[in-house]
Amino acid sequence: MRVAVLLFLAGLAARAAVVSGVVTDARGGEPLANVAVRLGKAELRAVSDAAGRFAIPDVPPGDYTLAVSTVGYHTVNRPFRVEAAEETKQFEIVLSPDSFRRTDTVEVTAGPFETARQDSPSTLTLAGNDIKNLASVLADDPLRAVQSLPGVTSNNDFDARFSLRGADYSRIGLFLDNVLLHQPFHMLAGQNVTGSGAAFNGDMVENLELHEGAFPQRFEDRSAGILDVHTRDGSRSATTFRAEASMSNAGFVAEGPLKAPFSRKNRGSWLVATRKSYLQYIIGRIAPNDGSSLVFGLEDVQGRFTYDLTPKNNLTLYVLESFSSLDRSKATGLGLNSLARAGYNYTLGNLGWKFTPSARVAIVTHAAWMREKYDNNSPGGLRLGDGFYGEWVANTSGSWTEGANATLDFGASVRRLRNEGFTAQYQSLTSPARLLDHFNGTGALGGGFVQQSWTALGGRLHLSAGVRGDHHSIDGVSTGTPQASASMIVTASTRVQLGWGQYAQFPEVSLLTSPLGGRGLLPIRSNHALAAVEQRFTERLRFRAEFYNRADRDLPFQPLADPRFTAGKVFVPPVGPAYTTSLRGYSRGAEFFVQRTSANRFTGWVSYAYGGTGMREGVTGARFPSDFDQRHTVNIYGSYRLRPSVNLSLHSSYGSGFPIPGYLTRTNGVYFLAPARNQLRLDYYQRTDIRVNKSWTRDKWKITFYGELINLTNRTNYLFDSLNSYNTKTGQTSVTLDKMLPILPSVGILFER
Repeated sequence: MRVAVLLFLAGLAARAAVVSGVVTDARGGEPLANVAVRLGKAELRAVSDAAGRFAIPDVPPGDYTLAVSTVGYHTVNRPFRVEAAEETKQFEIVLSPDSFRRTDTVEVTAGPFETARQDSPSTLTLAGNDIKNLASVLADDPLRAVQSLPGVTSNNDFDARFSLRGADYSRIGLFLDNVLLHQPFHMLAGQNVTGSGAAFNGDMVENLELHEGAFPQRFEDRSAGILDVHTRDGSRSATTFRAEASMSNAGFVAEGPLKAPFSRKNRGSWLVATRKSYLQYIIGRIAPNDGSSLVFGLEDVQGRFTYDLTPKNNLTLYVLESFSSLDRSKATGLGLNSLARAGYNYTLGNLGWKFTPSARVAIVTHAAWMREKYDNNSPGGLRLGDGFYGEWVANTSGSWTEGANATLDFGASVRRLRNEGFTAQYQSLTSPARLLDHFNGTGALGGGFVQQSWTALGGRLHLSAGVRGDHHSIDGVSTGTPQASASMIVTASTRVQLGWGQYAQFPEVSLLTSPLGGRGLLPIRSNHALAAVEQRFTERLRFRAEFYNRADRDLPFQPLADPRFTAGKVFVPPVGPAYTTSLRGYSRGAEFFVQRTSANRFTGWVSYAYGGTGMREGVTGARFPSDFDQRHTVNIYGSYRLRPSVNLSLHSSYGSGFPIPGYLTRTNGVYFLAPARNQLRLDYYQRTDIRVNKSWTRDKWKITFYGELINLTNRTNYLFDSLNSYNTKTGQTSVTLDKMLPILPSVGILFER
């Protein structure tokens, strides 16, 4: 009988099925290792190997659901049935990162370091789980992730904006789905010192591309760099939702397919997200207890809708509504002109149409509208300032592939701008307001570009050249700016890139129509030149060295705005110092980094940047470093998936310190006015954050826990706030330096179904 039972069980085993397959990453098709695979509630499971393959033997007949999951990726569930007869079930599973659109197909790319276009010689890309890991649990801001890229400098824990090669953020263009945005932040407008956070939700961002220099002329009206942000589509396969909460914010995201009328066929997708931040309560706990800190709350709602009218016509609609507010009405010790209540509202609508009449031609058109409103009030309810900015945008761009080795790109845009506002100061509660500045104007900015690209020598040489023309209606100035780049594959593992370009950035309407400025102000002009050498050690490991030079002129500046010690006495600035475009300068330096990019094991980079930015002012003849001149910058990032459900990441930044803006010196800890500008610097900035992500997966839902420790070494970093007062005889001054975040734990949890 024992022999019979064994023979019977052996017969069942012989008839049992084998479930096998391969798991790949949707971004590029890399095989995914260390992925958990299980069959529904059954105790049948496996883990994919280095080639992404898995196999589950001895599966009895029945109905199952193949559940494939790993931390940082959307879970995939595939129902199937095993018949009674012996058989083999094979699956090809595509996993999409949490910040990538859900898809069952692989996005084909030329390589892990290649960009969609090859017309920019200095491009860094962020996508997938790196955006989420670097965004910080505390802030969950995609622009915080950009601050960690090689060469980017940001020494402010409270500000999502950043500087690039000595240039401030106002000279960096943020494009969202082909539209240049003005101030898309949660912030307090009209203030010298304020924090900020991106108004757009990181859960809706598919990838970010940072162009650090010599960028192509399809980008308009910026002179130092470009951040190109692309939002993702919603799921076309199933309706899903995710809810997230942490110590500092809460959010909800839902997405699903759009069906054609009177049909069950999916023709598009929808994606809606909303969030609210409670960061002000955390900062309020670590800041002075008098309620005087500039901490503000924020909330926003946004959505993206995609629909295929025909196989050749696709429509997209992106909408965003965001609010930021400050309430210090109960704070003690605020002055007459201190900020007590403030609000900032940002609105954006962007309608896009993509037309592909043939495989060689693609035309993309956008019509967008954006609005910014703010108001600032004192403790006594006096209006310290308010403002409005509105913009209508219409642009179109096309690409024509002339053959296997040539592409022609072209485009045109028109922007209708409106800006009005004022800032005021009071001597008493009953005295009339003294206007510090006011502006009101409407104008149009139009332009276009054409660019030709060629590929030669069997794909080893890529050349690109283009030109752009723009005209502003307020100052009547027209500009023409050329750009060219070359990329050469010298050997199978060595690449050389060269880039050169001229750029123009027009003054803001608020400056052109202000009594402190005027229509005679010229646009900023910049000349970029760079050379880079890149060595590929493996397909996913590279070393890059980039050398750059940027020459700037006609920058807006107030040469008489700062008090200083000159000719043996203290210079007192006049009321309402005028802006001029008499400032010019240079930025020179080099960036080096080693990077490994992979969906498996370790991914990240180690970078070092050395740079110097010098300015020369024509009215006074002064020479000084720029306000964002930082000689040494180190950015380190690493991420490692320890287990299918556990991921560990670390980010560390070091900066040798920005200048304290103004004419200052320090003796025995006491500040005095000085004859030279920007000679005194803040102490070095250093911050290290560590983060762990842990996920649990069940049949149709997934829970992910985020734990983060900010400022691991508890380094005390300082931020320059303001120059408060000065003695007109001795030159002694009083300045305020704000402390930034101490060591701070943060946790969050995400529920996804």
